[in-house]
Amino acid sequence: MKNKWKTLILLGLLLVIAGAVFASIKISQRGVVTVQTGKVTRTDLTAIVTASGEVKPRNYINIGANTNGPAPITAILVKEGDHVKKGQVLARLKDIQPQADLNAQEAAFNSAMADSAASEAGEKSSDDNISVAQAQVEHDKADLEQKKLDLQRSQSLYDSKLIAAQDFEAKKVTYELAVATLEQSIRRVEQARAQKAQALAQLTSAQRKVAQAKALVTRSGDVLAQYDATSPLDGVVTDLPVRVGETVVPGVQNSAASTIMTIADMSIITAEVHVDESDIVSVKLDQPADVTIDAIPNRTFKGKVIEIGDTALVRSTGLAASQSTTSSQEAKDFKVVIALDIAEDLVRPGLSCTAKIITATRPHTVAIPIQALTIRQKGQLETPKPGQMPPSDPAAQKAAKEELQGVFVVKDGKAVFQEVKTGISGATDIEVLSGLTDGQEIVTGSYQVIRTIRNDAKVKVDNKPITAPMNGTPS
Repeated sequence: MKNKWKTLILLGLLLVIAGAVFASIKISQRGVVTVQTGKVTRTDLTAIVTASGEVKPRNYINIGANTNGPAPITAILVKEGDHVKKGQVLARLKDIQPQADLNAQEAAFNSAMADSAASEAGEKSSDDNISVAQAQVEHDKADLEQKKLDLQRSQSLYDSKLIAAQDFEAKKVTYELAVATLEQSIRRVEQARAQKAQALAQLTSAQRKVAQAKALVTRSGDVLAQYDATSPLDGVVTDLPVRVGETVVPGVQNSAASTIMTIADMSIITAEVHVDESDIVSVKLDQPADVTIDAIPNRTFKGKVIEIGDTALVRSTGLAASQSTTSSQEAKDFKVVIALDIAEDLVRPGLSCTAKIITATRPHTVAIPIQALTIRQKGQLETPKPGQMPPSDPAAQKAAKEELQGVFVVKDGKAVFQEVKTGISGATDIEVLSGLTDGQEIVTGSYQVIRTIRNDAKVKVDNKPITAPMNGTPS
């Protein structure tokens, strides 16, 4: 009986001791936070901006009507998918009136050319008349000189009483007649020159009429040519929404009736993607990109950035933010064009694609998991002294609210906040520029712990893998 009591007393003492030990352990673990940790390591980081969009040719042109008014289509000479050359006629519109106008202007031009030729012949005839008249003047001058010598000899003979007065008077009259004849010839030269000036003026007028008629022919020819839709570049017909007999209307933007077809230059194929406004600042020209096309699975195409839009586009409408009527707080994107290294016959315009633009690379750099990074206010990191009141000074309050970026480093069983400066971000890690060194142990989880843990809190490291719950049963 005594042995039984001794055994019960001994068991009771053991239970009391065990309870005391358990209680002391619980008390010592009060305020200890269970955390997951990782090491600060060096790794190769690549910053990537992901954006979606569609495949587009670098250059494409909508072929429309340039006529003065609506015109029906009389012929379509290509079909969708055809390769065309620059200057090739693609379609023809009804051109009866402009063809008639061109014929009339060509007839007027031919008539003006005939008038010009006649005026030119008259001008040459005037030159001949001047030459003949000038020759007559020279002849009359020589004859006058001869008559003058005869008169002088007659004067000497008459003064010597060797000839009769009648003969002397006859020589004098002959001389005066020669003088009058020369004056008449000189007047004929002047008249011929005046006729030449008139003929030259007529020729100039005729030539101007020819130039005017030629300009009208050129204008009518250009108007007629606008009734033939021609290709402005080498490319492919990517859209042909009309048929023969339909009427096209010029000058109406965004109207199906104003576009005959679309010609795309497929020599340079691009991916036009929309990049989020928060990422656009890191995108630069000539940055490499990997592009995947939904219609071509399991293949990645190389490219580089060749254009970055300056205008913000409202995500829901695709319109420029300055033209949008929606709220200015709506998410915005920026257009980025990537030139692709891809065969022309492998893709079609409009295919959906996703681009991963490599904006930066850091080989063998110090990095930490992105989830380890957190934000704390400066006042939250300071341990208040017993009885210390919160600061009442506005400057001190502002300083206490200053936000610091950092991680919690595990030191001597405590989580100590360490401010860090970061660089580029990879898929799961972020570059550390200052504040940490290789091999340091930092808190990496859980997400709730990182959000709520206090500076200098006691921690317990538990890096056991978390098992997923099965059949809806909590783990």
